[in-house]
Order: sequence, then structure tokens, then C-alpha cells
Amino acid sequence: MDLFPPLTPEVRRTLEELLRLIDQVFPLPRRFRVTLPRDVAELSRLLTRSRGERHNSYLSTKGLLSAYLRYFLPWNSYRLCRLLPGLPLHFAAGDVIIDLGSGPLTLALALWIGRPDLRQLPLEFHCLDRSTPVLDAGERLFHALVGATPWIIKPIHASLGAPIYGPQARLVSALHVFNERFEGIPHADTRALQQAADKTSRLLSSLVSASGSILVLEPGVPWSGAWITALRSALLTRGQRPYTPCPHQGHCPYQARTPKWCHFTFDTEDAPSALHTLSTAAGLPKERAALSFLLTGPVGKEPELPQGEEKTLPVRILSDRFPVPYRSKKREAAQTRYGRYGCSARGLVLVLEQEPRNRNKSGKLVMCTLRGPEKRDPKTGALLADIP
Repeated sequence: MDLFPPLTPEVRRTLEELLRLIDQVFPLPRRFRVTLPRDVAELSRLLTRSRGERHNSYLSTKGLLSAYLRYFLPWNSYRLCRLLPGLPLHFAAGDVIIDLGSGPLTLALALWIGRPDLRQLPLEFHCLDRSTPVLDAGERLFHALVGATPWIIKPIHASLGAPIYGPQARLVSALHVFNERFEGIPHADTRALQQAADKTSRLLSSLVSASGSILVLEPGVPWSGAWITALRSALLTRGQRPYTPCPHQGHCPYQARTPKWCHFTFDTEDAPSALHTLSTAAGLPKERAALSFLLTGPVGKEPELPQGEEKTLPVRILSDRFPVPYRSKKREAAQTRYGRYGCSARGLVLVLEQEPRNRNKSGKLVMCTLRGPEKRDPKTGALLADIP
């Protein structure tokens, strides 16, 4: 089971169409097109290394808004189109989706592109963002892409925490929102981080229906992993179980393991070529994408793990593979296996695989085997498990 299946040909064509529509709906004068790579690089700096220099209305600046629409919106849409089809998101006619920090309707665009099965289902999106220009741009782009649709878009020009009237949502999403609010908290300050997560969990839980889900996604950096772990803990106390990526509802094994953090990476070779071209021109080539995320839903009974001499353990792969040298009992010469770190109900796992093919990539859920007495990695304390 793979969290990030490659794009289907239809989804890839629609993403490429999105790039063409951005140019069509928001035509760029030549002088701005020449400076576009520089504007993308500047916006990236403001969103990462120099957040303190960024004012609240930064996307009202024409060059920065253009950079956001042509670079960050397509890349964020691409990431979501790789993720959304693999998530257990199920909707019925009339369901409400609340998207906090919606930006240019990134979630609505990615759901329409990445989940073609939902296009004829009447859904209602409440999209909240404090930036009027970026919400308006998203509405124009959405309607240009989808045309006539049973989906209803209701923009809400307000800051996070403002009241959202109407029924509770089948899905509450917050994508790339909380890193802007709380990233000043050191991820080692677990008390302050947990307090912020508790406050956020109250907000998210107040908006979701009894049978609904919450989706939070952040950049794949250490602070985001620590934040996701703290929020996961807070949401569990409010009856929201981690559906995915966690293969269990217990304590997060990454909570106390610095510098490791929960995140996933995947190759971007199937992203639109024009997007790669712009990224390279801006000095931001993106051969791989990284993210940390959490999807929760109503708490249910967790399945019991099989017992016996040989046990099977579900493990979510988190890391790339690396060589693990060892000495075989049958041979005196050193041998090489491959290892990956993963998450399980038994805590952190070092998954060992014999074959050289790179099949069990980051995000995949694999069934591992525990044979005989428990063994631990002396370096990390991770449980050792084999893939049959």
C-alpha cells in the first residue's frame, strides 16, 4: 500500500492544463515574466529563512502573488495530487469541507484534479484565508479550470479562529498553515509545543462532524514533524484517531527521538516539465518533495497484534534505504543488507530487506516479520524486523 502513487496520465494532463490556465487567467507583462525566477526565489526566502521580514499582506504585491500562483500553487497542488488518492477520504452528496488558510483554493483545486471520482458529487467548500487577493485569484482559477460544477465555493475573508457558520464539516483541512503561526517555538520545547497543539486541536475539533476527518499538512522539516506529533497527541484526547500515516494509535516513537522526525519524501519526475523549468531558473530545483502530515478520524478499536513465535507487524516506512553491513553465520565475509526506519505499534523499527530492488519507498505500509527473541539496533534502539 503506497501513500504516494504516481500521477495517472489524466491527472498529469490536468496539472499541465492548470499551468496554462494560470498564464491565461493572470497574463504576465514581459517585464514581470523576465523577473519571475527572481520573484520566486525572493518569495521562497520570505517563506523560509526570512519570515520576520514578511508582512501580513505580502501576497498583495503583484510580483510575489504572481510567483505564488506560478510556483508554490502548482507545487503544492502536485504534492496533494500525489497524496490525496491514497488517503481514506470518503464523501457523500452535500458534505461540507472547511479549508483553513485556503490560499488560492489549493485543496479544492487538488481534489478536483486528483480525485476525478468526486467531480460530479455536490460538495460545499468553506475556504478561509486572511488574504483577499489570493482567495479571489483562487476562485477565478478554480472556475476557469472546472467550468460548470456541482461544487459550491464559499470564500471567507478572515483570519484563523474567526467564526465559520454552517454545519460541521466532513473534512477540516489546514495545509501549510501552522508553520506560519507556531514555528518560533523550538521543537525541543515540548511543553510550549504541546500547549499550542492543544489550543489548535480545540479549534479543529470544534469544526469537524462526529464522523468527519481532520487533515493537517506541513513542510517536511524537523519543526513540522515535531508539530504533527504534538497535534496527533492532542487530537487523540479529543476522540480523533490517527488514520494515516500512523499504523497505530499509541505513543509516537518519534516524539523523543531527535534529530529524527516524521516526514515523507518522494521523487517528482512526473511533475509538469514547465514547473521543473521554472524551479531550476529560480535556483530551486526540486527533484524530490517532502512533507509531514496527519489524517485523523473518530477513534475506533485498534486491531490486536498477532501473537506467537513468528509475529507480523504493520510498519509505515519513513526513511530512504541505506546499507546495513552484517556478518552471516554461514559465511565469514561481511554481507550487506538494506535498512529503512519505520513507525509501528511497537515503536521505531529498523526494517531489514535482502533484495537490492528499491521497492519499499517512503510512505509505504509493509508487513514485517518478527522471529524469535526481540532484537534491537544498538545505535538507535529501534526494533529489528524483516520483510519476508
